[in-house]
Amino acid sequence: MSFGFLGIQFGWALQMNNISAIYEFLGAKADQLPILFLAAPVTGLLVQPLIGHWSDNTWSWLGRRRPFFLVGAILSSCMLVLMPMSSALWMAAGALWILDASINVSMEPFRAFVADMLPDDQRTRGFTMQSFFIGIGNVAAAVVTGRMLKLFPPSGTAGIPTWVRLAFWMGAVAFLGAVLWTIFTTQEYPPSEAERRRLKSAKAFDPSQIYSAVVQMPGAMRQLAAVQFCTWVGLFCLFLYFAVAVARSVFGATSPTDAAYSEGIVWAAYCSAFYSGICALVSPFLPSLVERIGKCKTHSFCLLAGAAAFLSIPLIHDKWLLLLPMVGVGIAWASILSMPYSILASAIPQSKMGVYMGIFNFFIVLPEITASLAFGWIMNHLFHNNRMAALVAGGLCFILAAILTQRIEEPHARESDDLVAVAA
Repeated sequence: MSFGFLGIQFGWALQMNNISAIYEFLGAKADQLPILFLAAPVTGLLVQPLIGHWSDNTWSWLGRRRPFFLVGAILSSCMLVLMPMSSALWMAAGALWILDASINVSMEPFRAFVADMLPDDQRTRGFTMQSFFIGIGNVAAAVVTGRMLKLFPPSGTAGIPTWVRLAFWMGAVAFLGAVLWTIFTTQEYPPSEAERRRLKSAKAFDPSQIYSAVVQMPGAMRQLAAVQFCTWVGLFCLFLYFAVAVARSVFGATSPTDAAYSEGIVWAAYCSAFYSGICALVSPFLPSLVERIGKCKTHSFCLLAGAAAFLSIPLIHDKWLLLLPMVGVGIAWASILSMPYSILASAIPQSKMGVYMGIFNFFIVLPEITASLAFGWIMNHLFHNNRMAALVAGGLCFILAAILTQRIEEPHARESDDLVAVAA
C-alpha cells in the first residue's frame, strides 16, 4: 500500500532538488527564489483539505482513496514532462503551480489510506514504511539526475540543460508506474452499512464541513501545529538553498552557466540521496524506539539530530565531508515523515481522516508561504544573499521544534476504526 510513495517522492524530489536551479538557469536571483517558490505551498493549502474531504465522502468501484491516486499520478506525470521545457521564469512558476497541485492530489489520500487500512497499534509502522519508500524514491531521483548529467554534460549556454529535462521525463514514468502498482495490488476495505448511509447523504464538496473540522480540531493536533510550523520553515531553508549553496560555496561556481554549478547541483542531489538512504535505513527502527521512549521524545531526538546537521553544513568546504551532516538530516527526515502523522492518526475521528490529514497540511504550507514572503527580504537585507546563512536559520528552527514537541500530550490508542473492524 505504500509503494506508490516511491514514485510520488521520485517526482517530488526532482522538483525540490532542481527547482531553484531551474529558476536560476532562467535568470532568477537569490532573493527572487522564495517568491517564485510560493506556488507550491499555496496549491497545497488549497488542494489538500478539499481532496481529503472529497475522498472521505467517496466510494466507487475503485475505492475511496485510489481514484485520487490515479488522477493525481496522471496529471503529475504530464507536468513532469512539460516543466523542464519552460523557456521563461513565468512558465516555470506556472508549471510548478500545476505540478504541485497534481502531486498533492495523489499524496494527501496516501496518508489517509494507511490510517484507513491499519488499526491504531500498527499505524506507526505503516507511516514509517511510507518513510522507507520516500527515502528510496529520493535516492532513485538523485541517481537518475547524476546519470543524466554524466551522459549529457552542460553546454554552458543559457536555459534549462538537457540533463535536467531527461531526469524529469524519467521521473514522470516512475511516478505513474509506482502509483499504478499500488492501485492494482491493493484493495480498500468496503464501508459498513452505516458508513454507506452516511456517504449517500454527504456532500463531496462542502466548505462548511472543512471549517467545522478546523474549529473542532483536537488538542494534540493544535499542539502539533506549532511543531510543524517550525519544522517546515527549517526544511524550506534546506529545500530552497542547499543545492545552490553547495554549487557556489563548495564547488566555487560564480554563475549558473559554470560547469561547476551543474556539478554542485548534482552533488547536492547525491547528498539528498544519501540522507534519503539514511531515512530508509532508520525508518524501520523508529517503532522500536517509540515503544521505549514514546513518539514525542523520539521525534524531539530526531529533530535535534537534524538541527546539528544544519548548523554544521556551513563549516564544510569538502564535498565528501558534506555526507556527514546528511546522516543527521536523514534521521530527522525519517521522523518528520512518520511521527507527526502517527500522533495525529490516534487523535482524529476515522470518518474525518482525509479532511484532517488535509488540514494538517496547513501546518506545512503556511510556514512555507510565510517563508516565501519573508525570505526574499531576509536574504537581501539580513543574510546579504548568503545561502549558507539560510541553513543556519533552518537549524535554529529545528531546535525550537524539538522543544515544542515536548509540550504535546500524546493521545491514547483507540479502538480499531469501523473500516478495519469490518475487514476483520
